Amino acid sequence: MDELEVRRSVRDRYGRPGSGCGGSSDSSCCGHEPASADSAGRADAADILRLGVGEPLERLAPREGETVLDLGSGPGRDVLVAAERVGPRGRAIGVDATPEMVFRAREAARSLGRTSAEFRLGEIEHLPVASGSVDGVTSDCVVNLSPDKAQVFREAFRVLRPGGRFVLSDVVADPGRTGELRHDAEGWAACEAGAVTLAEYEALLRGAGFVDVHSEVLGTSREGLLSRALVTAAKPVPP
Repeated sequence: MDELEVRRSVRDRYGRPGSGCGGSSDSSCCGHEPASADSAGRADAADILRLGVGEPLERLAPREGETVLDLGSGPGRDVLVAAERVGPRGRAIGVDATPEMVFRAREAARSLGRTSAEFRLGEIEHLPVASGSVDGVTSDCVVNLSPDKAQVFREAFRVLRPGGRFVLSDVVADPGRTGELRHDAEGWAACEAGAVTLAEYEALLRGAGFVDVHSEVLGTSREGLLSRALVTAAKPVPP
């Protein structure tokens, strides 16, 4: 599959109301529960706040006055939580490639009165965010969907301030069973075809310039073909 076909497949899957990371109406590859949707296809703000499992955001630990960025923010759960923590002097930004998710997230932010939350339409490989403007970057089960992970990490490095931190959870492939994963359009959208091994993941982060790269496996899924990992890294401070 070429890159355009991959992107189209992923956007088609995640632009649909109620879709989880695995595209199912009742589960996802990362363990999220998908958004409940009304007849208009819009998630209720309270439901959005129950999405996800929160590990990367909790580890990032946004502080008051900081600017934080969520890659692939979907309906906005982590951004809305982060906005409350950074307070009115801070900023929580979400970037997502699907207009439907951006609109839903903006509606939720307005409903909840989260004025520090901002949602932007864009690809995580080409972030609509100024260089050196962010204190922390997070992402939950999204980078595996990108056909150019090295570019994602270069962009995250670019937007971070020196000393900024990067915390993400994602699906990674078992190094001995990568040949068993689906590598078609369905495999990409289901978080299989784009999954790399944890060693490759760490190497890509270091290649982008990150230091203090650490990872931990949180559990396995898909009959041992995939694992869920939490990865942390930092942008170095110039001497």
